[in-house]
Amino acid sequence: MTILAIDTSSTVATAAVMRGETLLGEFILNNGKTHSQKLMPLVNELFKGLDMDIGEIDLFAASVGPGSFTGLRIGIVTIKAMAYSAGKPVISVPTLDALAVNACSFKGLICPIMDARNKQVYTALYRPDIKVPQRITEYMGITVDELSQLILEQNQEAIFVGDAVGLYEDYFKTRLGELCTIAPSSLRLQRAACVAQVAMERANEGKLESCFDMKPFYLRKSQAEREYERKNAEKQP
Repeated sequence: MTILAIDTSSTVATAAVMRGETLLGEFILNNGKTHSQKLMPLVNELFKGLDMDIGEIDLFAASVGPGSFTGLRIGIVTIKAMAYSAGKPVISVPTLDALAVNACSFKGLICPIMDARNKQVYTALYRPDIKVPQRITEYMGITVDELSQLILEQNQEAIFVGDAVGLYEDYFKTRLGELCTIAPSSLRLQRAACVAQVAMERANEGKLESCFDMKPFYLRKSQAEREYERKNAEKQP
């Protein structure tokens, strides 16, 4: 089975092609351009470098969130359109599940964290596994204080990956002490190869989807939606 996977959940745009257990190619860009500018050129260059075309892809996968609302929409629409034109199935991969793969060989807890602003992060806790770490909590949008308390209660060393590491590295080191390990920068950010790895496991379990079923997993409403609801509530008698 040959998989095309992408991740546009953060400022990083990344695409990868995996065939079976072999990663054939992966491109990663973190240069500040918008996903609408760089995603399709990235995919096209990947196909060109591999001397492949869309007809050779058996399965299309995308990171579906949480993450950037705009980025997720661009990535999901792109994958759905490609899968529809090729007449092939898709796999929706939660962003946190894919991020956890970056640290799958770590012996303690794996804690991906994505910036949710206002000292909050999107996160979940995982235990390591050979291929895909096993999630042991719900997906959460919580404060860094709450996450620290959760790890202290687990009383296990945790490794942090994700785009929020740079924001809260010092905080977690101070709060958690020896229970805190920070992943090297090369393993912190989103990788399409990790999305492909999770997608391969889900495909092997028969969890294929129609492109019409793929949708973003925002975890919580956008700031604009929350503000709109707040103002409407204030207008109520």
